[in-house]
Amino acid sequence: MPRLTATRAQHLAQSPRGGNFAAAMPSDAPPKLFDRAAVRRHRDRAAATLAPVRGLLEEAAERLLDRLDDTTRHFAAALDVGGRGVVAPLLRRRGIAAVSCDLSPRMAAHSGAPAVAADEEWLPFAPASFDLVVASLSLHWANDLPGVLIQLRRALKPDGLLLASLPALGTLEELRQALWAAEAELRGGAAPRVSPFPDLADCAALLHRTGFGLPVADIEEIGLLYADPLSLLFELRAAGEANALEQRDRRPPPRALFARALSALPREEDRFRVTLNLAVLTGWSPPA
Repeated sequence: MPRLTATRAQHLAQSPRGGNFAAAMPSDAPPKLFDRAAVRRHRDRAAATLAPVRGLLEEAAERLLDRLDDTTRHFAAALDVGGRGVVAPLLRRRGIAAVSCDLSPRMAAHSGAPAVAADEEWLPFAPASFDLVVASLSLHWANDLPGVLIQLRRALKPDGLLLASLPALGTLEELRQALWAAEAELRGGAAPRVSPFPDLADCAALLHRTGFGLPVADIEEIGLLYADPLSLLFELRAAGEANALEQRDRRPPPRALFARALSALPREEDRFRVTLNLAVLTGWSPPA
């Protein structure tokens, strides 16, 4: 596990204004940014390797579920989307019955029954099935994020609540730049190795655009400090977050690439630092 810094920064966005990310992802013809078969393989493999990153996943889930303390509503039936065996137990501890789904059958089994293997881009749930939907760090590999949000809204009962978190602009930016510079030096060009992430205004705009009421997006910055930067790559793989970009380079990387890139990461307190910008989205389904 990395050491977490105590830094926490928040910004609010309640605007229907759209940004580049939202404009680039119309629900009728989304671009194929991600290889969904690769995403499933990565999550299948990660089902056996979650232990080293469980603490970080729990930290992210608890920060998301803290939003439940800001409302007096009682939630009886929740859908956990891609919680990797962390979210559903936390919901049940709060007295909320939880159904889990995951693209990977092996990963879905971590959440305990009831759980189903389901693609978040093609959800199998009937309309108005839940009064709460929680998606903790599980929507950023969707090619059609607006379409996913529309399906989640339809799965909610009137006045149901969506809580979602996903990596936002600036996440792993230190790693992105280090890999780009190292590969450009070694090969004379660089392939994409870190996913694109939306900015905060885009997240708020997506909620508004997909029919959620009272849309709010705020961001929390989590600094991760590693004594050994190679642990970062191991933990990304352990969590099922390996590169699944459709346009990724399928060739073996240069032998010196990762050592050179990781050594260039910024340092803090004699450790290597990377940033996780966690965008937290809340929105309500329309009333009856």
